[in-house]
Amino acid sequence: MSRRKFRSRASIGVAAGASLLAACGKKEEPAKQEAAKAPAVVAPAVVGAPEVRWRLASSFPKALDTIFGASEVFAKMVSDATGGKFTISTHPAGELVPPFGVVDAVQNGTVECAHTAPYYFYGKDPTFSFDCAVPFGLNARQQTAWLYEGNGMKLMREFYAQYNIVNFPMGSTGAQMGGWYRKEIKGLAELKGLKMRISNLAGAIVSQLGVVPQTIPGGEIYTALEKGTIDAVEWVGPYDDEKLGFNKVAPFYYYPAWWEGGSQLSLYVNSKAYEALPADYKAILAAAASHAHVVMQATYDAKNPAALKRLVAAGAQLRPFSREILKAAYDAAMGLYGELSAKNPNWKKVYEDYAKFRDDQHMWFRFTEANFDNFMQTGRSAKKAAPAKKK
Repeated sequence: MSRRKFRSRASIGVAAGASLLAACGKKEEPAKQEAAKAPAVVAPAVVGAPEVRWRLASSFPKALDTIFGASEVFAKMVSDATGGKFTISTHPAGELVPPFGVVDAVQNGTVECAHTAPYYFYGKDPTFSFDCAVPFGLNARQQTAWLYEGNGMKLMREFYAQYNIVNFPMGSTGAQMGGWYRKEIKGLAELKGLKMRISNLAGAIVSQLGVVPQTIPGGEIYTALEKGTIDAVEWVGPYDDEKLGFNKVAPFYYYPAWWEGGSQLSLYVNSKAYEALPADYKAILAAAASHAHVVMQATYDAKNPAALKRLVAAGAQLRPFSREILKAAYDAAMGLYGELSAKNPNWKKVYEDYAKFRDDQHMWFRFTEANFDNFMQTGRSAKKAAPAKKK
């Protein structure tokens, strides 16, 4: 699919998302209340439209209404837009296939589609990570820009073709927190021997700093932390972390997750199943994924502040990572990327484009977003100058 066509289809989802969100207000204007009494006008389903039944395997537990919920938002919009002709049942991690088995399931046609974090499949090829998050990489807005307006979608579609997968952006967490730790991490010394649940690419970096990385599905993390199998864990941010109860075991909450400046989740569709869809169903699929993409980011942004306040009130101790740790991690990351580029053609091809886009984005954001955010978050809180005394 050309980038222009993809953008056109995806824009339907953005517009639909805006209209749906606008309709969620608790108070309605009198005119709107009157309009609600009128008979509803429903667009008829296309005559002769085929009935399609798909299954979606998620890598996430149903308890997380944010991440798993994105697949439900997506499936509902597909059904609504087709008058129930195209339905997709959503299944939490482990119900159909293991959470880390969704790529194989989609590739082999065991399920028609899946919702996952692509960097889980670093072991298959580190290049998967570009469709999710790369340490010291793009933030959420920049990642979306690279995919929709840069070369990201083209490059990732070419990469996924070898796995019989057609990918769509479907959700973003925004920048994440750096995780929960049983002990305070003042510097590099405290990382030595630390057993930490962390994503695969980030794990390859922190292992160079002495951390022992562990790969554990979301639904199993709390038990591992409680039993002492691991000493620390990173997941997403306050809202999800509160639900999973990490603060009950590990009190120190660090920031930022330099390895996830804006993690994107993706919809994987089996290429044969996708090509079998009529053109209008393909357009609806793209629009619904785009809508779910916007809704997930909005949900996290809306719910994280209150969750963070509750966690702190319950005893969570916020700590920033030291500059020593950030600098050492950055140097290790750049070294690893060089090694991967030298031995992995897939990685090299995507990274060269990704890195250029990242550098351009950071140049631009430095003048606008960064300065604006810095003032709004710190400058406003400074004490106002005392009024001049009257002479």
